[in-house]
Amino acid sequence: MSHPLTTAAVAERLWEAVVEGDEAAAAAAVHGALDSGVPEETLLLGVLAPIQAKVGVEWAADRITVAQEHAATAINERIVASLAHRRESGAAPSRGRVTVACVDGEWHAFPARLVAEVLSLHGWRVDYLGAQTPTPHLVAHLHQSNPEAVLLSGSIPTHLPAAHAAITACRAVGVPVLAGGRAFGLDGRYARTLRADRWAPDARGALAVLDEGMARPGVSAGRQAVDDLPHLADQEYTMVVRSRHRLVKQTLADMENRFPALRSYSDLQRERTAEDLAHIVNFLSTALYVDDPDLFTTFLTWTADVLRARHVPTGSVTAGLDILAGQLRDFPRATHAIEQGLAALDRRTTTPSPGPDTRT
Repeated sequence: MSHPLTTAAVAERLWEAVVEGDEAAAAAAVHGALDSGVPEETLLLGVLAPIQAKVGVEWAADRITVAQEHAATAINERIVASLAHRRESGAAPSRGRVTVACVDGEWHAFPARLVAEVLSLHGWRVDYLGAQTPTPHLVAHLHQSNPEAVLLSGSIPTHLPAAHAAITACRAVGVPVLAGGRAFGLDGRYARTLRADRWAPDARGALAVLDEGMARPGVSAGRQAVDDLPHLADQEYTMVVRSRHRLVKQTLADMENRFPALRSYSDLQRERTAEDLAHIVNFLSTALYVDDPDLFTTFLTWTADVLRARHVPTGSVTAGLDILAGQLRDFPRATHAIEQGLAALDRRTTTPSPGPDTRT
């Protein structure tokens, strides 16, 4: 049987197992394929990666529950670890040493783990630091290990300001940064905006970049965010972040005045509504940070798709945006982003949006 057919068959078996929470069956499917001759890299990138992506898609479409999503992710992570433990220990890696870490606050570590394992397969010594690595601890590790590069992973765009701080800190001590993950944009635009040395779309792309070699940046000190992002001088980002709690609280109160039915919401419904408003403000502030309203618009259309899949009216999103716009009327960039988002929602069709994953 050819590898593509074998891969498809393994993927089908793995999906059936993980969605049922059957770790033993999932492991048997993957390890059986490895024993039959399917390369480990093919299993990592051709089976486990797309199955994990499918987990997110099915959750967003409301076809699996949050519990199923969490269980499936945990099973996939354990299978990746089990493959690494089966790997034969050969000669010591000779291609160099790299650090793989997630941005501080980033819990979605699966993409970074796949990158770490693929690099290990190709002879790199990898220090995998896992999810939400605090920047000071990351820098301390760099001083101790002196790697060829840091591979920084981020999946949620709202962590881009933290990613910028990490990129700046790593480069300040002379270690180049290779950014990857959905947070940096499908084309890597935010990696470039935040002055990462390189960007790669996936594990094989990261391997290719490292094979080319990454020049070490000059050691610098005292660089501020506004040095890379002059638009931050208008203070809109800072003001929105500092007033985030007030904006959410006031918007929720105004929505209740405009739509009295909200007053009868249960405590859980009110909590979820407040969470949705907080997400909106967080993505708006991030769009202000990178000066790209499209980041905000993409989030809004994705949110509308998720709500629609759950048969939740999306009018509350529009109402919340209208109220938020009133509170931020003195902020031209924020106002423009909200207006662009409202226009996108107005013309929204049933075509799914490839927006960001905001799962917990």
